[in-house]
Amino acid sequence: MKFIQKLTGEQFARSAARLIKYVCYFVICFYVLCTVLSFMGRQTFFLYTQTGTFEQAICAEENHDFTHRGLTVAMGDDIRVWTNADDQIDMTMQIGLAVLYAVHTVPMIFACYFLSRVFSNIHKGEIFTQQNSLYLLYYGVLQFSAAVFVPLIKLLICGLINLISECRMSISTGQAMFQMLLPSIAFIVAAYIIHYGVHLQDEVDHTL
Repeated sequence: MKFIQKLTGEQFARSAARLIKYVCYFVICFYVLCTVLSFMGRQTFFLYTQTGTFEQAICAEENHDFTHRGLTVAMGDDIRVWTNADDQIDMTMQIGLAVLYAVHTVPMIFACYFLSRVFSNIHKGEIFTQQNSLYLLYYGVLQFSAAVFVPLIKLLICGLINLISECRMSISTGQAMFQMLLPSIAFIVAAYIIHYGVHLQDEVDHTL
């Protein structure tokens, strides 16, 4: 019982909030690094060529059988690319792959930023505030958008790339939709609860 009370104590909560704030910063840096690597052509995908198929191909290589390629990133979606008539991946397709990855990571970068602001305020002792309710709302909306709209945007980008590129691409996305949807709704509800609580407290303060 004393251990539980210690975990829920103000001092421990502030220390934990400070730690999680830095974890959020680390995640942001990780997503930024992965996005940069994607634009450098180090995003993996399933490649079909005239000479064969390769499960973990990247644009930044000519020999797709090479296994010691250093840092690579993957989006989690099933991406398949077919080379053009010259058995090459043209620049349009490379840009399209990078844009797909950016669409995947940018909402998460902003979501982690807003979440870091919440934990920063908790570390300062500012918990039930309108600012925190807004940050939680932004986080929930971004997560909801990532779950519902980002897969649709990815499909749209894939279709546009196929129209203007000499290569061809297919994508299977939306696998994590329901895993992200429920937590996003929970954060939106939590934002409303905090907002409502702050509103009630303001009414009580004005009444007194």
